[in-house]
Amino acid sequence: MIVVGVDGSVTSRAAVEWAAGDAFRMREPLRVVYAVDRAPYQITRFPAGVAPDTLQKAGQKALAEAVALVHERQPTVEVTAETVEGSPAGVLRELDGSAVEIVVGSRGLGGLSGALLGSVSTHVAGHAHRPVVVVRGERFAPRGEVVVGVDDSHECEAALGYAFEQARLRGARLRALHAWQLPVHAFAPEVSYDLDEIGEARRQAVSDRLAAFREKYPQVDVVEDVRSGRPVEELADASAGADLVVVGSHGRGAVASALLGSVSRGVLHQARCPVAVVRS
Repeated sequence: MIVVGVDGSVTSRAAVEWAAGDAFRMREPLRVVYAVDRAPYQITRFPAGVAPDTLQKAGQKALAEAVALVHERQPTVEVTAETVEGSPAGVLRELDGSAVEIVVGSRGLGGLSGALLGSVSTHVAGHAHRPVVVVRGERFAPRGEVVVGVDDSHECEAALGYAFEQARLRGARLRALHAWQLPVHAFAPEVSYDLDEIGEARRQAVSDRLAAFREKYPQVDVVEDVRSGRPVEELADASAGADLVVVGSHGRGAVASALLGSVSRGVLHQARCPVAVVRS
């Protein structure tokens, strides 16, 4: 089952469209959820009974629009819709265990005005164990490419598996992008480095990392893209020609931004297409 959170915003609509397409490709049912968050209204100046009724009506309207959109875009997808009591981030986290994927808009009604990434999407991407796809409101024609960030960490494996499967389902090319930088101490005048040798070693490491996935997914056209540069900037640049960017999560901190890790957090803010954050 794929879970998509809605709130009636533009990015919420984009998230529903994306989730419906993925549900069709994956042959999974789609569950559309609206969180009824009463916390902001539980203060004395709101008359008793008014806020709950307003919230329920807003939720039913958002759900009806989302279901109609799913039926329009992917009429064969099985879709259910419901309101759930609680904060949007909390509700989506509670559904994490029963989902194969969670889809959210990049900035909905709960986000800060002008923010590139809302608090709900940041929180869910930072805490959920299932893949979380964050979708922006812009629409564009399919580009036929999935980009995945590759590094030498264990966290990369789950992201690679997800990216290969997405590329297979879409019939898309997969760009496995590895961006590397010299360590800080490498710029000391007494230390010399052979950049060609380092680049070749990096390319070999990427090939080795992809070998098992290439064998499992022989139908996927893979481009091994090894660059010298900052990972966030290179992935954001590659996102301009992609339908999806997939990143692993290296964070180990106690708050959402730390749980995301610096690269996944940076890509979520800068990418120009949907981003999937996949935890190991």
